Amino acid sequence: MTNSSSAVGSPPAGLPTAPPNVPQPSPTPRALDRPKPGRPRKWGKWLLFPLIVAAGVGGYFAWKALQPPKLPDGFASSNGRIEATEVDIAAKLPGRLKEVLVNEGDFVTAGQVLARMDTDVLKAQLREAEADLRKAKKATETAQSAVSQRESEKAAGESLVAQRDAELALARRRMERADMGTIDLAISAEERDIRRAGFHGAEAALKAAKANVAAADAAISTAKSQVIEAEAAVVAAQARIERIQADIDDCTLKAPRDGRVQYRIAEVGEVLTFGGKVLNMVDLTDVYMTFFLPEADAGRVKMGAGTHLVLDALPQLVIPAKVTFVADVAQFTPKTVETAAERQKLTFRVKAHIPEDLLKKYIRDVKTGLPGVAYVQLDPQAEWPAHLQVKLPE
Repeated sequence: MTNSSSAVGSPPAGLPTAPPNVPQPSPTPRALDRPKPGRPRKWGKWLLFPLIVAAGVGGYFAWKALQPPKLPDGFASSNGRIEATEVDIAAKLPGRLKEVLVNEGDFVTAGQVLARMDTDVLKAQLREAEADLRKAKKATETAQSAVSQRESEKAAGESLVAQRDAELALARRRMERADMGTIDLAISAEERDIRRAGFHGAEAALKAAKANVAAADAAISTAKSQVIEAEAAVVAAQARIERIQADIDDCTLKAPRDGRVQYRIAEVGEVLTFGGKVLNMVDLTDVYMTFFLPEADAGRVKMGAGTHLVLDALPQLVIPAKVTFVADVAQFTPKTVETAAERQKLTFRVKAHIPEDLLKKYIRDVKTGLPGVAYVQLDPQAEWPAHLQVKLPE
């Protein structure tokens, strides 16, 4: 019986066998054992790690270098935005817009004509009022002439009163002599009656003359009241003329102060109502920054406290300002603050105005809406750090 172990590793029947002691060729490497092109070797990963760490460390130190120095004690800071007082240029009376002389972005000076309203109706009313004034003046002259006439009539009546008084005195003496003569039988009874009748006639004539004088007085009073009414009509006509002229002047819309046109709201040909807006402008002589401080800092801020403003767009400049308003009621930080966490805090609104003389010097360079940081001097004795010293454009 043959041992089965001798068949192990023997070639199948019919195949040539390799001669003994001949070296066999090495097997061809498989495709899976070959390194794939482009695949980094394990040591490349270890080289990238220190590079990433170095870049991170470098970025951190660069970020730290760009951060502003920490504020010393006695100062506080907060984000804010440059604002200015807005002025609406509006029509006083309803009417049609005739002309607009400026555009958005134009710089205007106080008293400059910005727009004009149509004034044809007002000019017609002005002519009517001027005619009423002439009529009232003529009525005044007529009333004054009537007063003079009544005064002349009174003077004539007073002269007649004097005449009638003298006639009455004469008639009284004649009557008295007649009475004496009748006693002496020198004058007849008929003559005595005639003289008495003359006396009573002179007495009645005197009363009539006095009545005419009283009537002249009443006529003078009436004429003078007519003068007063006519003069009042003159004053009313003059006032009406002045009012209409003022309305005409108001139809020429002028800039109330120096500033810049922000918006052009109405266009030529539009019909505006009472107070219809034509333009919106900002007063560049009343510029300030509004910002918010927490209670601990707001409680230490004094009115007029020094404030330095640094704008994001011009970080090389430091603009001086003064605190002019601190709210007495806390509020949530407004939505203009970027982070939701900051908006949940209760803060106090603060306003710092830039000096007017400084604004006038750089008035054409002033722009509103720019964000920045306000640094407030809480302690008047604290010295401003070097990087917050005032720096203005040359």
